[in-house]
Amino acid sequence: MATQNIEEVLSKLSSLQESYELSIIKISEPISAQSTSDATGSRGSDVSTDAFENPSPAVLETDLTHYKELFSKLRFSYLEQVTKEKFLRAIVGDPPLIVEHQENVELERQLVEIKANLKAQKLKVAELVAELEEKGRELARRHQSITQQSHLLTTLPPTIKNLESSIQNLQSAHPPPSPSNPTHQHLPLQPTLSLLSSQKSSLAHLNHQLSSLQSTLPRKTLELERLEAELRPLESKRLGSLAGAREARRRKEEGAGGVGDDLEERGRWWRGVETGLKELLDVDGRQEVVSV
Repeated sequence: MATQNIEEVLSKLSSLQESYELSIIKISEPISAQSTSDATGSRGSDVSTDAFENPSPAVLETDLTHYKELFSKLRFSYLEQVTKEKFLRAIVGDPPLIVEHQENVELERQLVEIKANLKAQKLKVAELVAELEEKGRELARRHQSITQQSHLLTTLPPTIKNLESSIQNLQSAHPPPSPSNPTHQHLPLQPTLSLLSSQKSSLAHLNHQLSSLQSTLPRKTLELERLEAELRPLESKRLGSLAGAREARRRKEEGAGGVGDDLEERGRWWRGVETGLKELLDVDGRQEVVSV
């Protein structure tokens, strides 16, 4: 269903792009057609014909400035010619046209009003032109954004298909684990997030323990150095005692003419003799009778 909707949107988008194409060439076609139909032969101005062949905003703005200058010169020439014609007609007319001072004053007053009205109209036209230019720029930005989005819409479906095929290949290459052998790498999203949260909390606990141990490390190091310093003389004493014991044993083995007068063996012999005598004389039994 989603694929069908995407195809419908793409077909409608392609039909709109084919039926409606907005560009500077399309906008300038009426002006360029009228200019080319009015001009016979070469143009009278020095503006290049590239404005109609390859129009662009910079070229159109340059052309507009040039035409404004030409129109200003043409208006001045027209007013000059009309004034001369009226003046000559007034002189050679029968009867000649005589203008009094009061009429000139009235005409000047009307001229001032007309000029003020014309200036106001010019200001309105300038505001309207500025508004149209701003709207044109806004429309150009919107058109560019729509063009980019249209290009993105046309390139997204193949990308989506490639991603879906990649997902299918990955799923086939890495099948989900069986219930008897689960693994953390194939968990759904929510259990994965829960596991990640627990691992993060464990990591934070371990980091806290590590920081506490690192804080106690200098004190333990000093205590270890103190114990090592105390152990060194004890170790020296132990080595001295072992050496003395070996020396005493050597002397004991070498003493008593080499017979091996071992005090430990003699002590065991005397204890054996004492035990035998006690059994013979029943010393323990008599002691018990006396004590009764």
